[in-house]
Amino acid sequence: MHTVLQIPDEADGGRADAVLAKLLDVSRSTAATWFTDGYFSMNGRSLGKSDRLSAGDRVSVDIPEQRDPLAVVVEPVEGLKILADDDHFVVIDKPVGVAAHPSPGWVGPTVVGGLAAAGYRISTSGSPERQGIVHRLDVGTSGAMVVAKTEHAYTLLKQAFKERTVEKMYHAVVQGLPDPLRGTIDAPIGRHPSYDWRFAVLEGGRPSVTHYEVLEAFGKASLVEVHLETGRTHQIRVHFSALKHPCAGDLTYGAEAKLAAELGLTRQWLHARKLAFAHPGTGERVEVISEYPQDLQYALDALQRGDV
Repeated sequence: MHTVLQIPDEADGGRADAVLAKLLDVSRSTAATWFTDGYFSMNGRSLGKSDRLSAGDRVSVDIPEQRDPLAVVVEPVEGLKILADDDHFVVIDKPVGVAAHPSPGWVGPTVVGGLAAAGYRISTSGSPERQGIVHRLDVGTSGAMVVAKTEHAYTLLKQAFKERTVEKMYHAVVQGLPDPLRGTIDAPIGRHPSYDWRFAVLEGGRPSVTHYEVLEAFGKASLVEVHLETGRTHQIRVHFSALKHPCAGDLTYGAEAKLAAELGLTRQWLHARKLAFAHPGTGERVEVISEYPQDLQYALDALQRGDV
């Protein structure tokens, strides 16, 4: 956006950030950011936020066009694989670093954009930025994820996830050895009271149930199979962190940086290993397995060899 604003008489002598925030109908903090980015100038020079303005001054405003944070960017997604393809749905192997759909603050690749770039037509049900999305995996979690292609499939799959008839099985490498070796974590989860983008076990949080079983123990860490009864954001990460056995590499939830470095991990060791659900067309059971990606396999191999 390019425009020239003439400073009115009533703003004579006012600070540039306060005056321009009011004229542009934005918050003062937003205006301050625009000053830092150099979007305001007067008489051929950059304008500072604390500069004083006089009535009749003409300020040039050059604000780049802002991308809609919810717009679907159609672009190929490296590493996105198809595990099952049907007239009703597509099951993908979601790589780490890919979001399910666009959201404010996320500028990276998305499943929705990647499928569009690959020529897939998915259900138009749901809000525009998340059409066809019936469940999500965190950006930092890889593995099997189903996307609806038809409105009928969207309705039935959404219902299946809501009624918890979908089997969601994850594998995780957690620090130490959980005791007991097989159990259920039943603890409510809510937004962390002190940290944005984090969650915690909180009294008054949403009911959250995680079933687990230790598959292999390596001393410093254990390979665990996890079945989710509920599907809260960061549920596995939060529950195992609360047990003092965070996912290896999950620095956000208390994992040791030293062990993460020894395993070559730059994210949590957590993978959506299996997804099973009733076919929305035939009702028959559909079961899909996702193999470990290279970074997680490398870390697991190191533990199994006893290198760590």
